[in-house]
Amino acid sequence: MSIESLFDLTGKVAIVTGGGNGIGRRCCETLAAAGADIVIGDLKAEDAETVARGIRESGGRALSVPCNVLEDHDLVRLVDKAVETFGTVNILVNNAGGGGGGKENPFEIDVEYFEKIFKLNVFSVWRLCQLVVPHMAKSGYGSIVNITSMGSINKSPGMSAYASSKAALNHMAANLAYDFGPMNVRINNVGPGATRTHALSTVLTPDIEARMLAHTPLKRLGETADIAGAVLYFAAPVSQWVSGQVLFVNGGGVQTLD
Repeated sequence: MSIESLFDLTGKVAIVTGGGNGIGRRCCETLAAAGADIVIGDLKAEDAETVARGIRESGGRALSVPCNVLEDHDLVRLVDKAVETFGTVNILVNNAGGGGGGKENPFEIDVEYFEKIFKLNVFSVWRLCQLVVPHMAKSGYGSIVNITSMGSINKSPGMSAYASSKAALNHMAANLAYDFGPMNVRINNVGPGATRTHALSTVLTPDIEARMLAHTPLKRLGETADIAGAVLYFAAPVSQWVSGQVLFVNGGGVQTLD
């Protein structure tokens, strides 16, 4: 097998949730550059279409689908549109997620908030896996990549809902690897460290960045391309005997806001 073929996704169909911006957008562009047809699900329909249009203008094939991962009918429609347009689903990148990292004071949030974070970061992922795996099994190729977080293993204040949901995502993937393996479907997680996105820019100051880099052997913060490269590894044939794993992309260290 040639080096090129190890990363070749020609003829593969990839769904990326939260693909309109940040890490999700770079994942869409990277997978498309490797040859995949891309289905972009995002709450911000205009942003998703902008990404899809850019891929099409570069010679690829892409479709945008408005999608709120908290709504089951949106998840069903996302998968149905992918199959209707491109014939199957081979790759799923569960990137959509969220939480109030560093702001989840246990005496100020409530059970409803906690439940919403788990629905967003865990339940929607499980449901999309359930929807796509039969198509992957039928096609003969399947790779699911979930975006988790360093928060899943770090210990910090104000992170109880977000961090525990991402920890659940890690363990869920490790267990689903056993369920999906006999169908020739792999499932892995990518855990970003502090990555330069709009979300990080809203809290990042020179002082916070300096403190983050003090505990980062590779003395820079992450870029979206760093995370997309790890996603490509798990999506592509090069990782065909890898499943149930978590790859932390963090410059070798730990970056926290406290």
